[in-house]
Amino acid sequence: MSRRIIVEPRGLAPWWLKLLIPVASVIAALALGALFLMMTGNDWVEVYKKMADTAFGSGRGFAETLVSATPLILTGVAAAIAFKMLVWNIGGEGQLMFGAIAAAGVGIWLGGGTPPIIAITAVVLAGAIGGAFWASLSAVPKVYLGTNEIITTLMLNFIALNLMQYLVLGSFSPWRDPEATQFPQGRPIIDNARIPEFFHRLDWGLFIAIFVAVLAWFVISKTRSGFEYRIVGDSFNTARYAGIRVPKKILGTFLLSGASAGLAGSILVAGILGKMDPRSLDLGLGFTGIIVAALARLNPIAIIPVAILMGALNNAGPALQSIGVPTATVKILQGAILIFAVAGEFLIGNRFRRPRESVEEKPEPAKEASAA
Repeated sequence: MSRRIIVEPRGLAPWWLKLLIPVASVIAALALGALFLMMTGNDWVEVYKKMADTAFGSGRGFAETLVSATPLILTGVAAAIAFKMLVWNIGGEGQLMFGAIAAAGVGIWLGGGTPPIIAITAVVLAGAIGGAFWASLSAVPKVYLGTNEIITTLMLNFIALNLMQYLVLGSFSPWRDPEATQFPQGRPIIDNARIPEFFHRLDWGLFIAIFVAVLAWFVISKTRSGFEYRIVGDSFNTARYAGIRVPKKILGTFLLSGASAGLAGSILVAGILGKMDPRSLDLGLGFTGIIVAALARLNPIAIIPVAILMGALNNAGPALQSIGVPTATVKILQGAILIFAVAGEFLIGNRFRRPRESVEEKPEPAKEASAA
């Protein structure tokens, strides 16, 4: 008997499967995390209870969860709008950092008498423009020279990180605080450029992030430009046959993706940080945004609750040290969620089946001719 398994495209997956797979991915990751905690001698029930209590058990804890979720919404949207068009922008981390550099530069350059509405708008937009510029360094070679955007965006992450560290830690640039003599620190931006807080450390940057996610969903789902965008994402050849300028669409998508990631950097600078601090920005937010986008199945609206989940994990990480659990447990959970989400995405698009056994028909015995 044949034991072969055939993998074949599923076609149009049912809605319940699309909903079940992301939920099952999180549950499977938590189960794997529980197994890891038991193997290391920890009580997984106590650990998960501590994480839930830290992230959602109080007003301050929930506010910190939303603070952590804000940049993840934007980096998740950055990854989603690029990946949906099969543009593999892995540079959200570097685009966030360069957006922070641009935002902090404008926030330092502006005079103290600048009206808050103008100062905040200028700083936030500077971050978006900075992220789009950093993305263009990969987008232009991709569109016009055919280079691999995975390699260029990945390498630009390290360049942005070292540039940010050099401006504060390795030079006496305007980004470095001249009054910090003990250890180099970023220079604070002007007070008028700070985004106001309204609940503990939570500021209005959360609503900017939600607005960007909703706007991205609306443009992709409800507009003609979004319809063309979806066609390009489904098939480059079909889009060319339909008269869509594919290079222009790819370039625009890349720039919008970079602008969303850069916006995350500017909201951090104008919000909770108040300056460009390399130690507070080098947190892997761009890479975590990829996990968020994958778990949300590249849906900008679904990114919002998924980012809150990831923000809860990030918020709960430091609290684990109080019960003797390493904060690396959070990274293990995030990595497991990504693995199961990718595996789930494969199951949504494909299915397994065993081939049917071919039954050979036995020839019927020839009938003897009847005697005449």
